[in-house]
Parts: sequence; structure tokens; C-alpha cells
Amino acid sequence: MVRRVTFKPYDITVEVPEGENLLRAALEAGVHINASCGGEGVCGKCRVLLEQGDLVSSQGALLTDEEWNLGYRQACQSQVVSDVVIRIPPESLLDRKTLVRRKAGMALRPSPINIAALKDQGLYNPAFQKKFVELTPASLADNICDLTRLENGLGRRYALDNLATDFFLLRKLGRVMREDNFQVTATLDFAQRLSRKPRIVNLEPGNTAGRHFALAVDIGTTTVWVQLLDLASGEILGQAADYNAQLSYGDDVITRILYTQKPGGLEKLQRSVAATINQVMHRLLKRHKLPVDEVSHITLAANTTMTHLFYGIDPKYIRLTPYTPTVCHTPPVRARDLGLEVPEHVFIYCVSSVSSYVGGDIVAGVLASGLYKESRLTLFIDIGTNGEIVIGNQQWLACAACSAGPAFEGGGIRFGMRATSGAIEEVSINPDTCEPMILTIDMVKPKGICGSGLINLLANLMEAGIILPNGKFRDDLITCAPRIRMSESGKEYVLAHAEDTEIGQDITLSEVDIDNIMRAKGAMFAGYMTLLEGVGLRLQDLEQVILAGAFGSFINVDNAIAIGLLPDLPRDKFQFVGNGSLQGATLLAFSREMLEEERRVADMMTNFELSETPGFMDQYIAALFLPHTQKEYFPSITERLQVRK
Repeated sequence: MVRRVTFKPYDITVEVPEGENLLRAALEAGVHINASCGGEGVCGKCRVLLEQGDLVSSQGALLTDEEWNLGYRQACQSQVVSDVVIRIPPESLLDRKTLVRRKAGMALRPSPINIAALKDQGLYNPAFQKKFVELTPASLADNICDLTRLENGLGRRYALDNLATDFFLLRKLGRVMREDNFQVTATLDFAQRLSRKPRIVNLEPGNTAGRHFALAVDIGTTTVWVQLLDLASGEILGQAADYNAQLSYGDDVITRILYTQKPGGLEKLQRSVAATINQVMHRLLKRHKLPVDEVSHITLAANTTMTHLFYGIDPKYIRLTPYTPTVCHTPPVRARDLGLEVPEHVFIYCVSSVSSYVGGDIVAGVLASGLYKESRLTLFIDIGTNGEIVIGNQQWLACAACSAGPAFEGGGIRFGMRATSGAIEEVSINPDTCEPMILTIDMVKPKGICGSGLINLLANLMEAGIILPNGKFRDDLITCAPRIRMSESGKEYVLAHAEDTEIGQDITLSEVDIDNIMRAKGAMFAGYMTLLEGVGLRLQDLEQVILAGAFGSFINVDNAIAIGLLPDLPRDKFQFVGNGSLQGATLLAFSREMLEEERRVADMMTNFELSETPGFMDQYIAALFLPHTQKEYFPSITERLQVRK
């Protein structure tokens, strides 16, 4: 029997067989519901409201009796047994518009993609180029084959020898040559690393050399970014983003790797990220009134797991000792074969990975930041569920990845959420009354706390003397009694009361939450220290710190240092590079030399497996303190706390 499921607030209705899982029904309808655990029922993020009809559901331990009676259900634990109307509550929605927000007054590092500078240095040399040529029409006196005529004409006009040709071009070659009386524009691929022979990949009638476009793509675990590039003029025309549809199968790479081991799992994940890229790409092209036929190639950067999933390569061995990815240098592949809705001549070139957990996104960031050309000793950090670290300069590079966990993306925190509308991001606490002042993204009623908000809240609680260095709330704060209370999991701080929130519940931070944040920041700091010790250096030797990624762009550096997430160095040594992964992919599209350079940079990076490195666990245990057990690592914070006593 077929049942109808209507999802509010979108008013999207889909028909599914009776007994279908509600989360699968949402996927079928193209409706996103937060589902961090891939449908295992352990994260509680996929809560929905049953407004009409019946579901077969288990209450479990993640829904209280009050929530159950109000109609809350976990989508992944519910089966459709009648026509139903489901409302997705604010905390389970994702808000696309917040992806493109920029923090007011944020000092971004000057973009390394300076087209004028690339041209001055002779580096503006796109790997794909269009060449217009006027050929002598075929006749009885001159009836050589069309391909030879084309190759000879290009050779004479542009001094090109020994050209290769993509086989698929031959199927339309004769027709295109005659559409404008043998006046044609050839698209040539100069990116072949091995043969070095330019390859003709497309042919168009007439002179289309002035209309030549490419796409740069960044596949993140959470988001997918696409940038539209004009290769004829050397301009970045625009960019767009959306949430990676793979989120419905799990928040982190390990959950997704596990999902690929289920029947059909790898194929589902591959199709879902390809669908996201298509959606973002078409939206971007429509905005600029460009047909997809004018795209000549795609450059792409992603972490190692996302690369494997996009290419449909089994990522199983990434998470198993000795942590070996199937491929680090991915060969060019026809984009259409991976499900992208582009012409058959479009190929994808992917930034190389280094190891299982230091991927092409980090190599692209190092390339974009110019770190590999710096004389200064630099620490490059990308903070997320997996924190990646690079230390070095133009002479050498060492890298590592540490599992910080999902805390900085809202995971594992009772009221944690991604940085979307309604997320608390700014916090100030009165040390005398413990009363908070909060600001949310978009200045609307709060729904939860995002990663940057958690850092700011924890720093304020610490500096106000409300929590101790071990992350526990003090017992002697009588004036804080209305805000600090006991809960089932210990003491908690009430950041916003139910009547003031969008979700109708008190938004709190508990000692369990604080412990999760401390573990995440401890893993990151232990990573810096272990990597520095591994190359015989100290924190004081660092001359520059580059923060990459969307989360890094919104960090309050002073508060991040206060809780021990970032090293205590002069604040002017910190720079923000933004989305270095996307910038690196863009550089590859604009410069054939950069396409070669990225592989050299990847090969230049020496990877350290922190879990196998002596001393990492000692560093980690030492960092489970606010800001750290060794005060000498944080001199400015120690001094500030002493002054406030």
C-alpha cells in the first residue's frame, strides 16, 4: 500500500510504500533532516514533529516523556503506516543562506589568487585553452581527413606539434568542421602530466575563444562549494554553496565509511554528493546566465575520504591500521562518468592527498596560502571534526591529523548545532551576577549553540571564575543560583530560558558538554605539540599561524587561546585564509604550473600518525585543563586570570 508523507514547512509531499523508514522518505523527497549518526538512532539530531497520521516509532532514551507526548519522534526510528504530516522543527533544519555569511570586521588574509600577479609572473596559463583556427575547406584537390586537417591547422597557427585527440570528439568532428565552413575553436588540454602532449578535447563551430569557463569545487564533509571561473578574462565570476547531501548518512567521515560497507552504501554516498554538486553548479550557472556547454573542465579539492566517496572508491582501509588510502594522486576522469551533468569532454582534475586524514583540501590550502614558499616557520590549522595541522616553510613540511570529534560543529553537545540561523555565536557573562548577554546568527531567537559560540561561552565562564580549570562549576557562587543548577548529568549553566528560545526548551551547557569541548581542544593542542616535538621545535619558534576553513574564519582568537585551543602567541601572528581548499582548486584551474606544483607540495609533506607517535597521549592528557596544566604555555592568559582574581 502507498502512503503519502508531507513535510512541513516545505509543503513537499512524497509517496512511499507502507512501512518505509521516515528518514528514507525524507531522502526520497529531497528534504534534509539533520542525521548525524547515519540512521543508527544514537545522535537524536533527526527529531521531527508528527502533526497528522501515525508512525510506528520507539521512544528510546533520547526523547523525554514530555517530548514524546508533544509529538516528537526520531525520523530514523520511525516507519510510515498511514498518510502523515511531518513538521521539521528549527533545530533539525539546515539553513543554506548562513553558508555564505561573513563575520563583520573579519580581517581576512589577502587572497592569494591575484590574477594580475599570476600574469606578471608568467603563471597565468590555464591547463585548458581555447584556440580559434580558420582551416581551408575540404575539396577534391585537398581531401585529407578532417582530423589531420585540424591538427595541421592548429600546428601551423599555434606552433603545436604531436597533438593527441580525445576519442569521443571524433563522433562529432566532421559535422562541427562544416557548420561554419571550417572555422572552428578547439579546446586543448595541456594538463597531461605523463605524456605532455596537448590533447584536443572539444571542438565548436566559429570563434568561441572569448567564452571559456571552468568550475572549481570544494567537497567538504559538511558543505560543497562551487566557484565559476572565466578563463578567457581571468576572473572569478561567483560562487555558491550547499550542504553536502551525505550529511543524511552521518556527520563525520568514519560514520560514512562504515555506511559504505552496507549493501549499496558506497553508491548512495557517491550519487548524493554528485547530486549536490549538480544542484549548486546549475544554480550558479543560471545566476550568471551561462549554459553548461561552455564549461571546459573542473578542478576539485576534498579530504581523502570525500575524494574516495566522490570517485566511488571503497574507503574501507582509510580507518583501519595502517590507515592506507587506495589513492593519493587521482588520475583525470571524465566528469560525466561520476554523475555530473556536464558535456562529455569535461574532465576533473583533483588535488592530491597525503595520507588517510590529510587530504587534498589541506594540500590546496597550503598551496593557496603560499606556505610552501614562505621563509617563516608557519603553523597551518584547519579545525573541524578532524583537525589537520601542517608545520613548516619553503624547505620542509610536516603534517598530521587528530580526531577532535564533532564538538566544534555542535556534535556531542546537548544543545550544540551548526552555524545556522538562530545559533548562539557571541556570549558575554557578567562575573557578578552570572547573567549572560547573547547574540545569535541573524539576530533571531536562539535554537542552540554553534562551535564558535561554545568557545566564547567557555572562555567567558572561565574568565568570570564560574568554572574551575578542571571544567567543573564552582560550588560557592550563591549569586549564580538561578543560572547554575543540577541536572541528570550533573551541573549545568542555563544560557537561555525556554520562553526566550525558538525551540521551547532551556538552552544549557552542562559539565558533560564542557568535558567534550575540553577533549576536542585538548586533541588539537596535543597535535601541535607532538608535531613540533617530532621536528625538534617549540611553540616559541613559530613565526606565523594560519587558520583555514569556514570555522577558523569565525573563531575569536583571544577566546580560543583562553581555553587552550590555539597556542598563546602574539595576536598579530594569526592570519585567516578562509576556504583554502576552494582557493587552491581555483589556482589549479588558472595555472598549469600550479597543477604541477600541487603534486610537488603533496609529496613534500611528511605525515605523522599521531596515534602511533610516542608522547601524543601524554600531551593530550596534559591539555585536558583550562587552558592547560602547564601555565608556561599560556603566559598571557595566566597573567590575565591572576589580575582578575
